[in-house]
Amino acid sequence: MAFENDTIFALATAPGKAGVAVIRVSGPLAATVAATLAGSTPEPRIATLKILRDAAGTRLDQALLLYFAEKASFTGEAVLELHLHGSVAVVNRVLRVLSDMPGLRLAEAGEFTRRALENGVMDLAQVEGLADLIDAETEAQRRQALRVLSGDLGGMAERWRRDLIRAAALIEATIDFADEDVPVDVTPEVTSLLEGVSAQLTAEIAGVETAERIRNGFEVAIIGAPNVGKSTLLNALAGRDAAITSEYAGTTRDVIEVRMDLAGIPVTLLDTAGLRETDDVVEGIGIERAKARAERADLRIFLIENGDPPEFTPKPNDIIRTAKADVASNRANAISGKTGEGVEDLVSEVATKLSTLAGRSGVATRERHRIAMIRADEGLSAARAVLAHGADHYDIAAEELRTAIRALDSIVGRVDVENLLDEIFSSFCIGK
Repeated sequence: MAFENDTIFALATAPGKAGVAVIRVSGPLAATVAATLAGSTPEPRIATLKILRDAAGTRLDQALLLYFAEKASFTGEAVLELHLHGSVAVVNRVLRVLSDMPGLRLAEAGEFTRRALENGVMDLAQVEGLADLIDAETEAQRRQALRVLSGDLGGMAERWRRDLIRAAALIEATIDFADEDVPVDVTPEVTSLLEGVSAQLTAEIAGVETAERIRNGFEVAIIGAPNVGKSTLLNALAGRDAAITSEYAGTTRDVIEVRMDLAGIPVTLLDTAGLRETDDVVEGIGIERAKARAERADLRIFLIENGDPPEFTPKPNDIIRTAKADVASNRANAISGKTGEGVEDLVSEVATKLSTLAGRSGVATRERHRIAMIRADEGLSAARAVLAHGADHYDIAAEELRTAIRALDSIVGRVDVENLLDEIFSSFCIGK
């Protein structure tokens, strides 16, 4: 992907008929494009209504133009935004005119954001936060993505890096003056800095799994014997017929998944095969899958009848309900997907439990972040172990600190991420 001297353009809003469509142009020719289409370049950051014309003077549209100067835009380059009427014909015609201009080309997927990274406007963690924000479907996902996009993770990594550079500088100074009498023992300060960063890394590492769950959705499995009403409850929670229901046991033979927004939290509901002894090979496979998937879920809802015990031991956070409240003799703690009795209370309890889990998430949201932080913490542990052997081993401790710093640098994209960039940006749309 070329960056220098190219001016790129793309539709930045969703394709199709709309009230307004925005075409974004970024690069050294952005001002030239404005002058060519509208006769002049607007003042930076001042919206200007202009008539757009092609090279032959034919009127294209009346549009609102926004111009951003270099180093004061999303990409860090000069940027022009054309706010057009959202007609498919208008958009296609303007895109055709731009493609005919010398020095302009259509942007590749994620290229605007990649330029922001290359020009130092964003770090890699912020780029990932932007991708998550675009994909966000629930309030929890939106909030988490905004934290990363606003630079919280990069700022945290920078503070850790600063402390480690300070520690490394103290060690290096001791090494440089090894043949002289150094009046101050730097070991206590260095140890304090390393322990402080290590404690924060440990806490943040522990929160990555929960943060990933917020990104991808918590899993809640509905478990019970055949024909206990699991699929009916799933349909009631989903608000649609997502699973087949019948009076015959064993209707559900595979795990059925339904994604939904539950009190702002992304949730994947799992309707599992009824748990029982069976000679049916296909049903048996479904039951084994149900058990395995239920064990991995973040939360399990056990449906039981007639006071029967759950099919396997619930975990401390799991929920147990008496099934078929509409026909049950004891309706205490009972639920019915058929009539809706108890469903609202169940939703509230699930939301409360998942909100508690979500509160344990950190700022780091991806496995890549977790691995980098683990590598950094391992470097700090090795450095502390070496420091205990005295000043003769300070050179080794300094090298371990450099390893830890490089690991932190990879979080924000300073090092070791070139092989990740194409994969990351391929998930972006063309206009982003």
